[in-house]
Amino acid sequence: MTTQVPVLPPDADQAAVNAALEASGAVILEAFLDAQVLAAFNAELDGIFAAEAGRRRGFANDAIAEFFGDKVGHVAGLAGKSPMFVQHVLCHPRYMECCEHFLKPRCSDYQLNIAHVMERGPGCEAQLIHRDAWVWRRMPPDMGEIQLASLIALTDFSADNGGTLIVPGSHRWGDDRYPEPDEALATEMPAGSAVIYLGNTFHAGGANTTADQVRRGIHVSYTLGWLRTEENQCLATPPDIARALPRRAQQLLGFGIHDDIELGGGYLGTVELEPPYAALAGQGATGD
Repeated sequence: MTTQVPVLPPDADQAAVNAALEASGAVILEAFLDAQVLAAFNAELDGIFAAEAGRRRGFANDAIAEFFGDKVGHVAGLAGKSPMFVQHVLCHPRYMECCEHFLKPRCSDYQLNIAHVMERGPGCEAQLIHRDAWVWRRMPPDMGEIQLASLIALTDFSADNGGTLIVPGSHRWGDDRYPEPDEALATEMPAGSAVIYLGNTFHAGGANTTADQVRRGIHVSYTLGWLRTEENQCLATPPDIARALPRRAQQLLGFGIHDDIELGGGYLGTVELEPPYAALAGQGATGD
């Protein structure tokens, strides 16, 4: 069994990234965001967190509230709030290349599943070790990969401040095996790095045992274009923002259709039998 998470430089060949994900279920990519983008992104997020300060965070149900706990700060619906996310993260070439390899064989196109910034504060307990793909539990067991997920470190990640726990090699385990505590390894990586993992890889947010460190990271994941996403991007991204986005960004956010080429064309997700971006275009869309 793989016993560590591979670490690759930012200029690693995509074949090496794919091989690491296939072997370990996860890979750490150094300098996923460069220093200038990282600083600007964090500054923008500081403003968003400040604007949402005091807002009572609601959750879909009690289980989700318990999963996150009361010491985690959240910014959800990021595509509708953060131009930096749309410009530098949503269509990041590394994400697109990984999705082409791992998701595209099972769909005509993939889509953004969720983009969610979390600040794990002091005293935050570790999450339940889980698979993100459990969201779609009713999928056939032989379906293969249906999700590509990641955590981008916006501050340094360490074993003490809640660095994401990864169980290397667990993407190949059957449903009858669950990780032992000592099989989960904390990702320790500098701000700007990212750990990319497959939807069937066991992982969890780590415990923050520090007295004064807040670990900020952004969870970004993609899934098959014909699956329902965790986050409803078309509602989370207001039309006046969505209509100004490039066409590829609109498609990733659910404003396209899932067009089944093997059937000669399809139309999952239409508005008046047209792609949703056509409805945006009627309001002055500039996507191309």
